[in-house]
Amino acid sequence: MKGVILAGGTGSRLDPITRVINKQLLPVYDKPMIYYPIEALVNAGITEILIVTSGSSAGDFLRLLGNGEALGVTHLSYAYQDGAGGIAEAINLARPFVGDERMVVILGDNIIGGNIVEAVRKFEAQEGGAKVLLTEVENPSAYGVAELAGDEIVRFVEKPEAPPSNLAVIGIYFYDAEAFRMIDGLDRSARGELEVTDLNNAYLARGEMTHDVLEGYWADCGESIEHYLQACNLVEQHGANRLS
Repeated sequence: MKGVILAGGTGSRLDPITRVINKQLLPVYDKPMIYYPIEALVNAGITEILIVTSGSSAGDFLRLLGNGEALGVTHLSYAYQDGAGGIAEAINLARPFVGDERMVVILGDNIIGGNIVEAVRKFEAQEGGAKVLLTEVENPSAYGVAELAGDEIVRFVEKPEAPPSNLAVIGIYFYDAEAFRMIDGLDRSARGELEVTDLNNAYLARGEMTHDVLEGYWADCGESIEHYLQACNLVEQHGANRLS
């Protein structure tokens, strides 16, 4: 299984501290933000990783991370996303790297207090398809949200005005290689992007989507300055990416 970290975007919600630096290079307590998704993947035994980035700070990732060996990565690759085309478009850039294997995709500004070890094990046991992780949030309108009937997800809704639940889809996604062919069939949204919510709904329509509820905290560093500060405080108080 391959790991894909999406570390692009303009970081506009963290302006002005992101005007001259990619948001995923900012510090979260005592480490650069990009270290946390890398450590989450390595802790789960995924050591072949692709970082998808964009903007003028792209070369800074290479200067910071090198070949990734210091963080336990055995093979570190980079891809460049030209413009803001959406999460699904960024995932599609991993096509040559992933090939016919499965992948775990993590948004580079997401930090978890636990780990994804059990989720990776469960996904490996699936015949194929996809898996998402959910967590309860106070502001579901800011995220993709799962609508459930009992224990089953019936649809995903992107940033709903009237959220059907408070269970947000966090930025950790599990896909088989069929994701690339499904992305080819997606239409761009009103904002001109290929939406990951549409990809997840496509898997759901095929009956090939599973989910788990995340244990431990989840922090979205990119949502606002306040969320970024909260993430720093959570890591200082509780740590991140525990092995067990």
